[in-house]
Amino acid sequence: MLARQRQERILDEVRAHGGVRISDLVDLLDVSDMTVRRDIEQLSARGLVERVHGGAAAVGGRSSEEPGFVAKSALAQQQKQAIARAAARLISPGETVAMSAGTTTLAVAQELLAVPDLTVVTNSPPVADLMHDPGRPDRTVILVGGVRTPSNALVGPVAVAALRTLHVDTLILGIHGMTERAGLTTPNLVEGETDRALVEAARRVLVVADHSKWGVIGLSTIADLADVDVLVSDAGLTSTARESLSAVVGSLVIADDEDIHEDGGDA
Repeated sequence: MLARQRQERILDEVRAHGGVRISDLVDLLDVSDMTVRRDIEQLSARGLVERVHGGAAAVGGRSSEEPGFVAKSALAQQQKQAIARAAARLISPGETVAMSAGTTTLAVAQELLAVPDLTVVTNSPPVADLMHDPGRPDRTVILVGGVRTPSNALVGPVAVAALRTLHVDTLILGIHGMTERAGLTTPNLVEGETDRALVEAARRVLVVADHSKWGVIGLSTIADLADVDVLVSDAGLTSTARESLSAVVGSLVIADDEDIHEDGGDA
């Protein structure tokens, strides 16, 4: 199938469903992941689709559009699991860990269940529910208040006020998108403010983001890439993205099912 034919088929899928996942296009078109990504990039450059994490969406004012928690849970599941395993290895017993809301941070929380003696601060009800265990006196879970968003985050003045009184060793931060220019972003203005409070409360900022987040820009900037101490992504991150990120973040960790590879500074 020629590139033009593939791209027309991608457009048909986007128009029919409002969006399409890369994994579905790989199966539909019987081509590689990278071929689909190049086709989406070309369509995006022509203004015919919008690149979103995990696929392509119909063109629209989507920098402020926030996918729901259930919808995001279906995207990049294997990559999120690999990232979660890699991130959990960077957390030591006895730490105070803040965790933002999101499906990737929830995957990290699952891996952290095996780490003893943790204090967990979170604005994510799913993370708090998972981590809370009356039978584990070595684990303390602090859930901040606030207004719940479509991504299942508690945000707003109540959350920010609580976070400004706290100091944590490590923040595990999930994001909507990341670029050199915009930094780490989210489509929700109030969630962006709450995430910035999380960043300010942390001695170390550990970002967990699968490769599809690169090049995606949300409405509100959370932090600059230079504010990131460790960024954990997956093997699908392109060499160009790796070079750009390694030059700015403290340490870039690439996770896959077998190994963890590090580029850049010390974690």
